[in-house]
Amino acid sequence: MNTIRYELAGGILTLTFDEPGSAVNTMCQQWQQDLTEAVAQVVRDKEQIRGIVLASAKSTFFAGADLKGTMRLQPGDAPRLFAEIEQTKKNFRLLETLGKPVVSCINGAALGGGWEVALVGHYRVAVDDPKIQLGLPELTLGLIPGASGITKMTRLLGLMGAQPYILESRLFNPREALELGLVHELVADAAKLRAAALAFIAANPTAQQPWDDKNYKIPGGTPSNPKIAGMLTVAPAVLKAKTRGLYPAAEYALDAMAEGALVDFDTALRIESRYLAKLVVSTVAKNMINTFFFDMNAIKSGQSRPKDVPRYKPQRVGVLGAGMMGAGIAYAQASRGIATVLKDVSVDKASQGKAYSAKITQPRVDKGRMSPHDQQALLARITPTDKAADLAGCELIIEAVFENRELKAKVTQEAEQQLARGGFFASNTSTLPITGLAQASSRPEKFIGIHFFSPVDKMKLVEIIRGKATDDETVARAFDYVQALGKIPIVVHDARGFYTSRTFGTYVMEGAAMLGEGIPAPVVENAALQAGMPVGPLAVLDETALSLAVHVIDQTRADVRAEGGTYIATPGELLVERMVKQYDRNGRAAGGGFYDYPEGQKKMLWPQLKVLFEKPGASWDMQELKDRLLYRQAIETARCLAEGVLTSVHDANIGSIFGIGYPAWTGGALQFIYGTGIDAFFHRAEMLAARFGPGFALMPPVKEAIRRHQPVY
Repeated sequence: MNTIRYELAGGILTLTFDEPGSAVNTMCQQWQQDLTEAVAQVVRDKEQIRGIVLASAKSTFFAGADLKGTMRLQPGDAPRLFAEIEQTKKNFRLLETLGKPVVSCINGAALGGGWEVALVGHYRVAVDDPKIQLGLPELTLGLIPGASGITKMTRLLGLMGAQPYILESRLFNPREALELGLVHELVADAAKLRAAALAFIAANPTAQQPWDDKNYKIPGGTPSNPKIAGMLTVAPAVLKAKTRGLYPAAEYALDAMAEGALVDFDTALRIESRYLAKLVVSTVAKNMINTFFFDMNAIKSGQSRPKDVPRYKPQRVGVLGAGMMGAGIAYAQASRGIATVLKDVSVDKASQGKAYSAKITQPRVDKGRMSPHDQQALLARITPTDKAADLAGCELIIEAVFENRELKAKVTQEAEQQLARGGFFASNTSTLPITGLAQASSRPEKFIGIHFFSPVDKMKLVEIIRGKATDDETVARAFDYVQALGKIPIVVHDARGFYTSRTFGTYVMEGAAMLGEGIPAPVVENAALQAGMPVGPLAVLDETALSLAVHVIDQTRADVRAEGGTYIATPGELLVERMVKQYDRNGRAAGGGFYDYPEGQKKMLWPQLKVLFEKPGASWDMQELKDRLLYRQAIETARCLAEGVLTSVHDANIGSIFGIGYPAWTGGALQFIYGTGIDAFFHRAEMLAARFGPGFALMPPVKEAIRRHQPVY
């Protein structure tokens, strides 16, 4: 056995998981074969065994499924996969029903399949470390816990109690697991696990699982219980409203929970296996595994960060501008222990920016989630000021002032000289090219874009923009700074709109173009929601301000003219300009845009949209509308890849989901192409280009870039 060590001594059998050449243990093909072989040996050695200890030779207990292998699966593999899942469960059941006590010694993280391995033990003892994560995160990867996780958690916690841990993928640490009854004992460190296991074995020579007791009943009752039945009647509708039918894993998990609770334990396991085998070969599952596991890990491990640059830990950082963005950045820093100097034109304005941190944290204090002392310590890290001299000693200064080149140049020159030796300067601009802004800097190689998204305290993504002169050290330090805030950095090269703003613009303007074609505004908004976008394009334009969109269009026209060219506005841009300049509809902050915002009532689409733009004879196909919104963004992303604005697929996918709300079921804007199939995507894009213009056209260099960057597993 290559992945499992089989050691029988003094009546105690220790099965130690130790996958060679891997930092973690996984349910790889070899492990599945080894488990079958080990269990067969257990059956042969039964009379010599007093108890079984499940242990790990790694720093974690068990990591779960072999996801690379999962990515290679095809729909035709489902029957074979079902048989493999059933064999693994058969092995688990043989250990559980042997009549010998089995103890899981949890020395570190046990997630997904790892937690399912831990649940094989009649007794689970874990190291009392709050950093250890346990649980079933499968739904976040488009999968379900199908190696007995659904069946066992439902029987341990009940249909209602298990829902947060299955349908919401809520994780827990060992102490929380103890309180839930999922772990039975905690020890101070890994060295004490075995002694606890041996003590249990000695005291419980004939242990069994709760569900194997003839008097067992599911906590809270089965679906025949009126309260449970009432919940299950509405749960599918609630789930469908939340997932819009785009995430089958959630529906399969709920079905497996409910159906499994109606039958005996072993039948419930088979139900679970069928759902998993069907799901794991699906495009949605592979899209989500690709992005939320492989792409996210690529970013966390620093694949986009320049190598050979020492790690940077921010200590003192200045922020220029105490408006919504600057105040949000100050909070993000102070909440992570970073001393922050918040500068504005007056101390009053800077203090208002600091007050934002108090406003955010007060509800946590009121609910007991944060102590008043910790709140005061956080606020004490923010120093409001109107004096540039107070920025002295900051190793990083970020300007977050209004999107105006002259203003940004002025504050850059004023503050830059206060930087600590070797410090660097950043702009939080969302649209203005960094190379141009760096002209105001005395050291353009130490000038970079760090683009936060609003609201800063909620948005996880930060876009790092490398100007033409920005050096590797500055990119690496910006990357480290973003990670120090607990946020997700992507690195892009300088261009108009960078990546996220540029691609986001295609989404909202495609929606506006649809309105201009005579398609009713409610249809446009619903098409976006049905495709999986969080908010319709017209609603988003209102939130970000139509007047700002027009300002960007005007600035772009001026820039292109200065470069000797002519900017041709798209149909969507022309419609937005008309809304602002002809009808004075500037967006939500100005009182109304595509929507009206009656005081104390829900927003509603501006009635005049119907009069001004709808065409009685206009026809549309809902699938085509959804395709337009998704394809337009994917194509723009591919263009960014071809132009070198993006240099990796993982930055594109993560950036599109966390930055512009591209639907998670697609795996991101580039994974949408790969999940659809490159040739099928090209064919559909051609059809859309023929009908709706050059925004959908794929030039040869873009096609080549798509093929060249296709992930291989």
